[in-house]
Amino acid sequence: MIEEVVALLHNQPLPMGAPGWEASRDVLLQVEAVAEAVTALGHRAVPLPFDGNPSALVSAIAASQATLVFNLCESVNEDPTLIGHPAAILELLRLPFSGSSAFALMLSTDKAASKLLLQGAGIKTPQFILYNGRESLDAVDLRYPVIAKPRFEDASIGIDQESIFCGKEELFAGADRLFQRHGPLIIEEYIAGRELNVAVLERGGDLQVLAIAEIDFSAFPEGLYPIVGYRAKWDENSFEYGHTPRVFPDDLSPSVVSALQRDVIRCCQIFQLRDYGRVDIRLDETMAIYVLEVNANPCLSPDAGFCAAALRNGIDFKELVRRLLAMMRARR
Repeated sequence: MIEEVVALLHNQPLPMGAPGWEASRDVLLQVEAVAEAVTALGHRAVPLPFDGNPSALVSAIAASQATLVFNLCESVNEDPTLIGHPAAILELLRLPFSGSSAFALMLSTDKAASKLLLQGAGIKTPQFILYNGRESLDAVDLRYPVIAKPRFEDASIGIDQESIFCGKEELFAGADRLFQRHGPLIIEEYIAGRELNVAVLERGGDLQVLAIAEIDFSAFPEGLYPIVGYRAKWDENSFEYGHTPRVFPDDLSPSVVSALQRDVIRCCQIFQLRDYGRVDIRLDETMAIYVLEVNANPCLSPDAGFCAAALRNGIDFKELVRRLLAMMRARR
């Protein structure tokens, strides 16, 4: 086996203590884990932090002599609207890299555009409005409760119990507060029911649906909405963090599983996801499927949902990295 130089391109995380630093610094765990796997596979891993300077990045890649690139960038200088730019640079350099294209990354990060695409394709997603200020609420025709989400953020940034509103007056007061903090929002109908994460991994040119995961909210008390907000993902001292375990349900009927797999593959095709991805779904009480988000390049931390689903399918982290490297080589 010939040793290759594999660059691990990642965003510069926030300093500890800054707002949102927990989610931001998770990328360093991904870099560490991928580097260890790349080394175990007989290659040389070179971490390359990206601070938004394209010329510096091009020079760093050239100096590293990397032939393959793991694209682990989750933003550029904490601006999620620039999520596709690192991939675009790699495309211009014609360097094979992991995950989805710049176009797919930008499209799937825009929650408003994503939902319009889903609606156009006939895939159920909660009804919503785009909020750009109070005038956006003049003709709101949504069923309450509703949940407000930043249009461009990921990792549940800006989403928590305070993001759910049960009436128009409450929404008027709260949406403006969130808008001042996070910019444009989508406000969508809250779908009560089961929350599923469905991961996909490319194999032989086709996307394979991995084990279906579910978030177990059974420990949530009445009055606490069962959602995976920022605290549930990143605040280790919160109730939500310790009471949202991931499980792999065995009580879904074959017809529901088949419908989930069909809709997930359609989502991946619509958004042109490549290599790997994850679709977040709610099942209502009638077992109707509502797609919440389509995630290109989901988190590759070993304890994250995507890697857990892969392991459930017998694919450990080292094997996952080996497969992603093989996909890059095939594109070369």
